[in-house]
Amino acid sequence: MTAWLLDPEAIHLNHGSFGATPASVLEAQQAIRSRIEANPTRFFLEGEYQASLDEVRRVVARFVGADEAGLVFVTNATAGVNAVLRSLEPSLSPDDEILVTDHEYNACANAAVVSASRAGAVVTTAPVPFPLEDCGEVVDAVLGAVTDRTRVLLIDAVTSATGLVMPIAELAAQLEPDVRVLVDAAHAPGMIDFDVTQLGVSYVTANCHKWMCSAKGAAFLWVRPDRRDGMHHSVISHGYNGGWPSGGGHLHAQFDWTGTHDPSSWLTVPDALAAVEAMHPEGWSGVKTTIRELCLEGRRKLIEALEIEAPAPDDMIGAIASVPLPAADNSGSAIFDPLMAALRDHHGIEVPVFTWPAPPERVLRISAHLYNRPEDYDLLAKALVGELRAG
Repeated sequence: MTAWLLDPEAIHLNHGSFGATPASVLEAQQAIRSRIEANPTRFFLEGEYQASLDEVRRVVARFVGADEAGLVFVTNATAGVNAVLRSLEPSLSPDDEILVTDHEYNACANAAVVSASRAGAVVTTAPVPFPLEDCGEVVDAVLGAVTDRTRVLLIDAVTSATGLVMPIAELAAQLEPDVRVLVDAAHAPGMIDFDVTQLGVSYVTANCHKWMCSAKGAAFLWVRPDRRDGMHHSVISHGYNGGWPSGGGHLHAQFDWTGTHDPSSWLTVPDALAAVEAMHPEGWSGVKTTIRELCLEGRRKLIEALEIEAPAPDDMIGAIASVPLPAADNSGSAIFDPLMAALRDHHGIEVPVFTWPAPPERVLRISAHLYNRPEDYDLLAKALVGELRAG
């Protein structure tokens, strides 16, 4: 684990929540910060910042299949979702609908509720089963919830609590352009093969600090060409009326500068992509294959230990996967189950246990990255069974 700063005394099976950053990337971030602090005026006002950001944009655009003109940076995928929804509020009419699934990440579902309320619109929810047999159940559930008032679909590319790779392209083919599809792809780049322009959607936002392993606080938003007019950051700044920066087109002007901030996390993304690529002899293709196979192996160990059926097919799994646990209604208010603390405190295993979709139901979610080993999941399976029997 020498490439990472992770505590060797713990078993880290929660890459999906916050990612992990290679030590070399953090060193690169500190070098960037030192360069900024040596002369902040020169860095920000004399072209160094913009040139550096544009180079990172080129690298990220190539990695995710985007055009540079449509790609901007935000601090996390939730910020990207908020920017899109805030920009869409003027186009919503009373009783229009923003559609989400019941697997939607809570923070982004909250953003949809607030934006809908400002416009007099409503948020509707498509119930997607879990466990499920195939992705057709997702397509049927979402399309079955669409009405003639549906204006926006907000959907995860990979669901957070349940770890499902969602059939985004299939849904977009049925819905766009009448229904704008906004994809929260927080987990997708670096985990699964992912090309934003091939999805056929209006908007994609994703984190760079998760599976791409950049410093924390780096994410991007991509907007399809026909959706860029009227698109603004949720923080309005100089670019709104053509102020600085003004050379990169409308979208870049809205997002590249929203006030003084630390851009070093954005600027580490090329370092992170190079560092992780070098960890596997087959580069990023090998990384994605390896972590997916490891996740599937870990899921199989848990399924066998719990004596349950697989809750989703293998082709809907990337490098995170969830398994349902026996129901346990603890308080009804906590997002994380006390079992999570027991696994950490008694066994040194960091793994999330969510109350989902509502008490008393709950799931345990594993992640896999290159610092994990098959025996990590053996230890988890043994510890989990022991805690469930004791509990």
